[in-house]
Amino acid sequence: MNSTDDRSLGLRLGLAAVLSLVLLVPFALLAVLIIGDNPALHAFDALITTSFHDFATQHSLWVDFMLVWSWVFSPMSLRLLALIMVIWLVRRYRAWPLTWWVVVTMTVGGILAAVLKLLVGRERPEMLNPVAEAAGYSFPSGHADNAALACVVFLLVLLPFVRDRTGLRIGLWAAVIVIPIITGLCRIGLGVHWTSDVVAGWLLGIATAAAMTVAYESWRRHQGRRHISVTEEGVEPEVAEQA
Repeated sequence: MNSTDDRSLGLRLGLAAVLSLVLLVPFALLAVLIIGDNPALHAFDALITTSFHDFATQHSLWVDFMLVWSWVFSPMSLRLLALIMVIWLVRRYRAWPLTWWVVVTMTVGGILAAVLKLLVGRERPEMLNPVAEAAGYSFPSGHADNAALACVVFLLVLLPFVRDRTGLRIGLWAAVIVIPIITGLCRIGLGVHWTSDVVAGWLLGIATAAAMTVAYESWRRHQGRRHISVTEEGVEPEVAEQA
């Protein structure tokens, strides 16, 4: 690897690290405002969450859709899908480094959300006409966090397999954007999360995935592997070359 490649890869790693920090800044700000019981944030949360929930109470089919969506894309369902992908990667490609990246990234993301829930200790919304219930604390949203995290993980693993298939590539990117958004909106509409819980969950999931991607890229560099464009080739494009 020549000096130009070193500078190029170093720049990308630096930008990814900055991205992680930038995403964590608004997350930290939200946490501080919530812990301090900021009245402006509380008013905003109440307005958006109540509006979504009031609409839901008037449309039973919408409630059914949100309940089903929340179950299909629950943290446990996404972890099960990640486990299936891990088994596939190991049995088909013997891609142990990539497999460990998936396992560690999903685990770290889940643990971070759980620990932060306990540290912040925010109570869930209390609606006059509740349509759903959820246990535990509210901030950040575990559904939003895991949806964002899992979608980024699946994107970066699967991108090499659709590099020559434009339709599948567009579909993959669309799913990565749409699934976390709808998941978060469903949690707000069901009245089990404040809006800021969902926004924080999205930010935490993306930041976690970005940080773990930086770590993996650093490992690749240490191994003398070629530099890659993560958003175009994924984190381990060589795996697809074995197909």
